[in-house]
Amino acid sequence: MNQDSADFGSAADSKGASEDMGELVDYLTRSSRLSPQEAARLVNEVLAFMSEVPEDFIRRRHLALQAQGLSNQAIYLQIGEELAARRFRAPEYSERQIRRIIYG
Repeated sequence: MNQDSADFGSAADSKGASEDMGELVDYLTRSSRLSPQEAARLVNEVLAFMSEVPEDFIRRRHLALQAQGLSNQAIYLQIGEELAARRFRAPEYSERQIRRIIYG
């Protein structure tokens, strides 16, 4: 692993996974115009994005869609559709469950 690779302790729990991420950073550095620091940041951001749990996704998307001026009814429907297409296997949430996640 390259000395310039970032510390992946927060992104990976095991030493093997950390080494894999370092290899990925090295690969990205060799195969693109990214510096080691930029490649490490990119990997960390992708890991954080892919680690998002459904509840955090729902809250984040609700705020983003609200800022676009959508009504809550349209937001609930869109979030339900987006959840089905996400990497995580979220259960199918009803509109009521989505509202409860957003508002508690």
